Amino acid sequence: MNIKLTASVLAIAAAATSAAARDNVQVAGSSTVLPYASIVAEAFGENFDFPTPVVESGGSSAGLKRFCQGVGEEHTDIANASRAIREKEIAACAENGVTDIIEVRIGYDGIVFASQLNGPAYTAFTPSDLFNALAPKVVKDGALVDNPYTKWSDFNADLPSEEILAFIPGTKHGTREVFEEKVIAAGCEATGALEAMIASGMSEDDAEDACLAVRTDGRSVDIDGDYTETLASIDANANAIGVFGLAFYENNTDKLKVATMSGVEPTTETIAAGDYPVSRPLYFYIKKAHIGVIPGLKEYAEFFVSDEIAGPDGPLAEYGLVSDPELAATQAKVADEVTMNEGM
Repeated sequence: MNIKLTASVLAIAAAATSAAARDNVQVAGSSTVLPYASIVAEAFGENFDFPTPVVESGGSSAGLKRFCQGVGEEHTDIANASRAIREKEIAACAENGVTDIIEVRIGYDGIVFASQLNGPAYTAFTPSDLFNALAPKVVKDGALVDNPYTKWSDFNADLPSEEILAFIPGTKHGTREVFEEKVIAAGCEATGALEAMIASGMSEDDAEDACLAVRTDGRSVDIDGDYTETLASIDANANAIGVFGLAFYENNTDKLKVATMSGVEPTTETIAAGDYPVSRPLYFYIKKAHIGVIPGLKEYAEFFVSDEIAGPDGPLAEYGLVSDPELAATQAKVADEVTMNEGM
């Protein structure tokens, strides 16, 4: 990969090097974005006269919390996230002096449901199935009751007669929020549970919050680590299903088999076309105050979203990222250092 550095870029980097005690870009956050960021960081270190950025995981929420702790070389420069930053996180950033944030959308990913390759055939799911399996209260015979289901076939005869066991992302992961919104909440409404909760006297807001709860009897297990921990749990439990990012699944098809969601198989093509219902954009957030202070920060961001890296023929697409059709607009935003408050 041939990279040409302009005279202005070199001048900025030279000036920044003398001003900063820390000479490498520091990144933390989403375990979904982690492999993409690691690929970019390694290529960046090989092709630029800057140290290889340090990329850590920990989850979207944890990464954004670190990002929002302040400005200065002791704080991270970039937060990776598999969801958009929340208003309360923007407010927390502002309280700590992090007021100029550049939001960078790198592409799209899908959330998939996969099981052990040689285990039961969970070949088809709907949001209703996942809700009925994992919710603490469900609708049965027209009434809202404590979840009585112990096997998948208890509520859907087309699913295996296997004990319900699901390994889902913990609450600090951005994947959990998308899983809740596009699967559990959708299933709550589709099964009539939301309507039943409201009919029982709950406010609409309280009912919507209640829809997102998961059972606590051991059949739904939060995974706070990354997808490798979920994979290990699947390896140890032949009848279990797990929640993964599409790219992770595609790189582990020798161990996992994937289910369809609402009749659509998760692939880069179905996600790009908008057909697969459980997909989401992926982001990273840049602390603008660190540009020109931390050497290579802007160069790393521009490199990340370049056609050669994030385009449909780049290494990120090869790993499983669905290229953003509006990538050129993102490139311009990074080049011009357009912050979120400027985009309002």
